[in-house]
Amino acid sequence: MHLSENLSKADKTRQFIIEKTAPLFNEKGFAGTSLSDMTTVTGLTKGSIYGNFENKDEVALAAFDFNFNTVTNYIKAQILATDNSIDRLLVYPTVYRKFLILPFLKPGCPILNTSTEADDTHPKLRERAAKALAFWKTSIENQIKRGIARGEIKSETNPSAIAAILIAIIEGSVMQAKVVQHAKDLKVTMDYLEKIIKDLKS
Repeated sequence: MHLSENLSKADKTRQFIIEKTAPLFNEKGFAGTSLSDMTTVTGLTKGSIYGNFENKDEVALAAFDFNFNTVTNYIKAQILATDNSIDRLLVYPTVYRKFLILPFLKPGCPILNTSTEADDTHPKLRERAAKALAFWKTSIENQIKRGIARGEIKSETNPSAIAAILIAIIEGSVMQAKVVQHAKDLKVTMDYLEKIIKDLKS
């Protein structure tokens, strides 16, 4: 998502603030991101930021959407570049193997980071993360259903169960890799996930 010539000056400023603060919120969380942090990364004054957003909550929600859409659009592009259903599912371990070196993923998964922090403290952010998680799960389920219909995935495969397992493995391995800051265990788990996906082949 980039600034567009078609946007008004106010919309461009809002978009600029979102793009600059999104990595900050993903890395430091809602509570850990201060107004001073936001003014530093944007180069704007407090008045400029809160002249475009009602409060910090509104910036954080927009930043979450931006972070999630960035990850989603990147993965979607990889998926649409191939046709076979198994190959499409294999995009997930391929992408997340590189999460420590992809700039937009290095701070961690936006859903994991946000849901962990906002579980009890920020209902709106938790709700946004829950909707994003549901969207992700449905997307995987649809890929599996497509594969079954095309005869590429075993007919007895349970799309909902596989989607839940795939997400759990990814989020768990990302959490571990983020904590230890190395990819050794991440590679092991992504190799295992790759095996699970290949075993779905009809």
